[in-house]
Amino acid sequence: MTFKSPTRAAALRGGLAVALVALSAATLNASPAGAAEPAPMAVAPYLYNGWGDPPNPSTITNATGVKWFTLAFILSNGTCNPQWDGSRPLTGGVDQQTINTVRGNGGDIIPSFGGYSGNKLESSCSSADALAGAYQKVIDAYGLKAIDIDIEADAYSDPTVQQRTVDALKTIKADNAGLKVYITMGTDQSGPDTSLINRAASSGLSVDAWAIMPFDFGGAGQNMGTLTTQAAEGLKNALKNAYGYSDDQAYRDMGISSMNGITDNNETVTVDDFRTILAYAQQHHLARLTFWSTNRDRPCTGGGADSCSGVDQKDWEYTSVFAQYTG
Repeated sequence: MTFKSPTRAAALRGGLAVALVALSAATLNASPAGAAEPAPMAVAPYLYNGWGDPPNPSTITNATGVKWFTLAFILSNGTCNPQWDGSRPLTGGVDQQTINTVRGNGGDIIPSFGGYSGNKLESSCSSADALAGAYQKVIDAYGLKAIDIDIEADAYSDPTVQQRTVDALKTIKADNAGLKVYITMGTDQSGPDTSLINRAASSGLSVDAWAIMPFDFGGAGQNMGTLTTQAAEGLKNALKNAYGYSDDQAYRDMGISSMNGITDNNETVTVDDFRTILAYAQQHHLARLTFWSTNRDRPCTGGGADSCSGVDQKDWEYTSVFAQYTG
């Protein structure tokens, strides 16, 4: 899948019950792998400080109640050294300010490693141990509860890099009790390529959600809600085959990472499509429900852009739909 980079938008691809709101962070961290997350962590739309008139997370939280955000992207600076977009410092810069704001509102962030463009740590780090060290540097910098590995393009297509990523994540899971690890990857309309899932299963790696990106996959002119659930069923079958899960176990180890509005391949993901995706997630208790991106969750016409969806909508309307997810 090819969507989340500084140039991608132009050139590539009911509320919680009171008891859930009151759950402590320790309780969130204690949930078993494969179990559906309570909605505060499960719903964490992407926010990107690299372009697109980044919105103030306080504005979104006040309008929708969503308090968690997936902050993109952690990349390599050319070596095995993690930085925001490969150039901005981990601490002290605009990304740190965003994190402070989110946490000040009672929420938290999930940093996303990778994306489509730029130098990937997974490719730049020479060994699984070195890659695990780069991941750990970010985890320690922020005291994280979750990370997202958005593996696509060259990092996904290289079997050596795939195995390095799997082995590094095994170390991270062993060294960070309670840390949630999400893997995000592209998909076809019938489901994702299974090579990484099979590699992880055969290596003994279990993660907290395998999330697919069901867009930029030839859906122009079709119902993207229907195509999304179709692709998700393919993911479910892949997890059953690789891990020996039941249907229910597979669903609870899944996520959907959609795109709002006009995609890079001229598909249209409508607000109604998000309602379809929400209903599917509710029915099957998915572990993760997110989208690219809050930067774009604002109206404009004439095609999607970095800072708007390309469709007629209300500000933060897509976020408001997913905010209804209860896990």
